[in-house]
Amino acid sequence: MAVFVRALPALAWAVLLFLVSHQPTLPSLAASFWDKFLHFGAYAVLGFLLVPALTKSAASTTISRGILAFCLGSAYGASDEFHQAFVPGRSSDVGDWVADTLGAAFGVLTAMLFFRFYRAYLDRAYSRRR
Repeated sequence: MAVFVRALPALAWAVLLFLVSHQPTLPSLAASFWDKFLHFGAYAVLGFLLVPALTKSAASTTISRGILAFCLGSAYGASDEFHQAFVPGRSSDVGDWVADTLGAAFGVLTAMLFFRFYRAYLDRAYSRRR
């Protein structure tokens, strides 16, 4: 049950991304220059959420889990672009997938740093109690 609870935010975000990408048309902002930034940001959030979903605690955040989170984020971006090829009014774009992948990498790196500093903070706080 704890695994599902840790994975729930990442799963919810992935579902939201799927629902948005399934829309035949998006507001004009998404079709402009900002499109790649929107992809980057959306997948940065996914990458950040995947790290705790794949670890048992902040103490178990490892490089291999970060690589797995990155690979999952990039693969989900690729599957999203493939899915958009079948949505009327949408198209698949390799540039969008690159933005998704870079965003996932940024999110994973941010999460890894966050959990590293969080773990150090907890270690210091715990050692002060003794």
